[in-house]
Amino acid sequence: MTMEAVTVRSFTVEDLAGAAAALVEVHDTDGYPVEGVRDPEAWITSKDVLTAWVAESGSAIVGHVAVMKPQGEAAEMWMRQNDDDGSHVGVLARLFVVKAVRKQAVGERLVNAAVTYARAHQLRLVLDVMAKDVAAIRLYERLGWHKIGETVHHFGASETIPAVCYVAPAD
Repeated sequence: MTMEAVTVRSFTVEDLAGAAAALVEVHDTDGYPVEGVRDPEAWITSKDVLTAWVAESGSAIVGHVAVMKPQGEAAEMWMRQNDDDGSHVGVLARLFVVKAVRKQAVGERLVNAAVTYARAHQLRLVLDVMAKDVAAIRLYERLGWHKIGETVHHFGASETIPAVCYVAPAD
């Protein structure tokens, strides 16, 4: 891939095939998502996605992030810890960036797009990240996300993997 400028913009349905291809590439290099990519388009367009962004280099989609309805371990942990009903909680999810552009702050720009959206919509973002994904953990911590706990992510028939839960910094 040639090194063209990377832009971050709102996801459109026309981006789906390119985002799915990028997700398959990321799964091949990093094992993300741990559940696999049997149906990458369905995973990207989950009914729980509130909004999403893509990173584009030339005509290629090279990254993606979504804000989703509150669900999963991180959301449950945050709501329990803060006696929150979830009405102001969003989940940062579906973040992936292809290896060729990772030195261009693409992940940071995608996370910042999600955080900006969340703040504008009075949502506190949470996420869970697999403990094995050390680079992602470094990114979140560098951006000021705070660890709220650890959990075990369940997937497949009966598979599990350690995960860490984070909350975005307050405004």
